[in-house]
Amino acid sequence: MPRPRHRTAVVQVLLLTLALTACGGGSGSGDTAVTLDWYNFPDDSGALQQAADSCGRASGGRYSIRYNKLPRTADGQRQQLVRRLAAHDAGVDIMGLDVTWAPEFAEAGWVREWTGAAKEQAGADTLAAALKTATWKDRLYAVPYNSNTQLLWYRDDLVPAPPRTWAEMLTAAGELAKAGKPHFVEVQGAQYEGLTVWFNTLVTSAGGSVLTPDATAPSLGPPAVTAAGVIRDLARSPAADPSLANQMEDQNRLAMESGTAAFELNYPFVYPAMKADRPELFPHFRWAPYPAVLPDRPARVTIGGIDLAVGAYGRHPELAQEATLCLRNRDNQLTNALKGGLPPSLRSLYTAAELTDSYPFAADVLAALDSASVRPQTPAYQNVSIAISHALSPPSAVEPERTVSALDGQLKDALGSKGLIP
Repeated sequence: MPRPRHRTAVVQVLLLTLALTACGGGSGSGDTAVTLDWYNFPDDSGALQQAADSCGRASGGRYSIRYNKLPRTADGQRQQLVRRLAAHDAGVDIMGLDVTWAPEFAEAGWVREWTGAAKEQAGADTLAAALKTATWKDRLYAVPYNSNTQLLWYRDDLVPAPPRTWAEMLTAAGELAKAGKPHFVEVQGAQYEGLTVWFNTLVTSAGGSVLTPDATAPSLGPPAVTAAGVIRDLARSPAADPSLANQMEDQNRLAMESGTAAFELNYPFVYPAMKADRPELFPHFRWAPYPAVLPDRPARVTIGGIDLAVGAYGRHPELAQEATLCLRNRDNQLTNALKGGLPPSLRSLYTAAELTDSYPFAADVLAALDSASVRPQTPAYQNVSIAISHALSPPSAVEPERTVSALDGQLKDALGSKGLIP
């Protein structure tokens, strides 16, 4: 039966009153502080949680930041973010992107572009190579949170002077092997992103690139053949760790700490780890620039790190942008470097006493970042990376010309979304 009109009106007013009451809360003005959800890599040091808490306090109660830990592997992190963003999840306010993801996320419309004053603030004092990783088609889609690069780590009780080239390093390792001394060269040889990074560094160090500047076709050629030759030469020499084909960064660290290796190509996190885990070896644990592929051309090491992006579907984009700039400010980057072992993306920190006291290799890291190479920038990067690591695995099976020729075809398929991913 039809309801009387006045009863319907009363019910509507009551419902509206209840809704307004539910939306209220808090104290003073009645406004509730916004909670921004930040998705980033899992951090055991506490640096990320500290940054989230300090930025919430600095906002004067306008927002708080909830730090949500993504899976530990880069593939797992990307998978979770892609699923959320593909579903237009409004709960993704800020996210940590691997330095290879900006083109893919920008093309999909999942992240907001940085413009105007916020873009200028994001670029101030920021390393050029780091900014490039967050840029797609000349537009900025993320803000560098931390950077990263590899150095050559070695034991000076075995090698008084560090090798300047890969050829010198393999020769030194061979001589150590003949003398029955620790001699392995630890590097990332497993079939994963680390192998792609190694190859990209070798190719760019030889004067080439994996893709053309517009990222529409392979650009391998002689530099890629030279790079593949370095991988083969190591894998078939006494310098190769027997576990090379299964080794990632942490396995390299552990092998160096075990005392079986003389050299290690790795990120700065190995320095505090050696200090804590093997104090008797630590006095002999030294660093040097990444070895060159060609004697007359310095290495161009592939840059790493995390960029922070603002989700396209979040309800508070302006606050999320403001919070992002806070999360990667000077104080928080310094804490992240000292507690988390991650090099900053702000240039001025590399000469700050607070950092150099704990990072005696800061100048070498900065030099590597200033000449760094960037991994191929393309929305199809995941397929490109898989093709590279598949073609070069296991390293001992690499035949430079044949391997590069096969890789050329696989990259064409990856860029054209053709065929099956290996």
